[in-house]
Amino acid sequence: MGSNPTARAKFKTFIVSKFKNYIDETIHEMRHEVSWPTWKELQSNTIIVVVASLIFAVLIFVMDFLFGISGEEKTVWKGLLGFIYQMFN
Repeated sequence: MGSNPTARAKFKTFIVSKFKNYIDETIHEMRHEVSWPTWKELQSNTIIVVVASLIFAVLIFVMDFLFGISGEEKTVWKGLLGFIYQMFN
């Protein structure tokens, strides 16, 4: 390309046309090729994700609480990070 202004202009036009083509193809695929879930499917899948997230949160809390009890001071709850820090001290 160098300092040739015509080559630079052609290159910019090429890049812009490629980008426009990408955007047009993306819009076409999102409108005509993607199968979107129905409202009922979306609601049921959302409920599944929320319930699974709550189960994992409770499980992690229980594990953190149990690991937090160990150590020299058994009455102070330090959590999992406190347990890890105590291992390296």
